[in-house]
Order: sequence, then structure tokens, then C-alpha cells
Amino acid sequence: MSVRLYVGNLPEDLSRQDLEAAFADAGEGVSAKLITDRKTGKCRGFGFVTVKSDEQADQFIEKYNGVSIKENAIKIEKALPRSKDKAEETAAPVSAPSGAKRKGGTTNNNKSRKTSTSSNSDPDSVQPDPRWAQDLEKLKQMLAAQTTNS
Repeated sequence: MSVRLYVGNLPEDLSRQDLEAAFADAGEGVSAKLITDRKTGKCRGFGFVTVKSDEQADQFIEKYNGVSIKENAIKIEKALPRSKDKAEETAAPVSAPSGAKRKGGTTNNNKSRKTSTSSNSDPDSVQPDPRWAQDLEKLKQMLAAQTTNS
């Protein structure tokens, strides 16, 4: 069973080849993935390393946690599984640990809009938009005056 490790505090000018070179002496079956910004192509400050077993993961963390890459002391820990709502958005099986800081921001284009619906049929129970409340009140008074005059 393979284990994914989070690698944080990576320098912005790091390439995937640099990351793989830093872990070249880790042995067989170690693969690295660098997370990059889509627009600039630069490193976002973190990546993932996949190893074959829990024992190898523990040895890898012990050996490389705190090692300096381009003057940045890297942080390595086991990656946490993604929560269910994030797993539906993307197919990646794991995410960065909860204490990890991201560079830049992400946007979610699937934002749900809050809409209010009323199950009451009483029109007075629905609150009007406050921007139009005064105009609506005037219209109600005018309508009431017309019906009493008729």
C-alpha cells in the first residue's frame, strides 16, 4: 500500500527535477509531485511524495524533515485524506495537512447561492428587500387608498 507524504515550505523557484534530485538517494519506488500555480507555473510552496509503505514513510520523514532546499527548511508529514466535499470536486485522493499554509488563493466556481423561500402564504410574513421597502410601503398605501375610494 503506497503512502502519500505532504512536503511543505518549498521555495517558489523550485522545479520538479530539483525536488526529485533532493530525494534521489531515498531509494526505489519514491515519486514526487510539485504543486504549481496554473498561471505562473511557479511552485505554490508544497508538493507530495509517494512511498511504498508506512515503514518507508516513517524513515523518509525522519531523514528529510527539516532538510534545507534552496535555503528553505522543508516540512514533511503524512498527507491527510481529503474530506468528502473536496473529494467530489477533484479526483485527487489526499490533501495537505490542516496546518499547511497555501500560497495564493483558490476559487470555487461551484458556489451555491442562498435563496430564501417562504412556505407561508401570508404576504405580510415575507420581508421585502430593504432597498425597496419605503417605495413598497408607499405603493401599499396608494393601493389601499384607491380601494377605499372606489
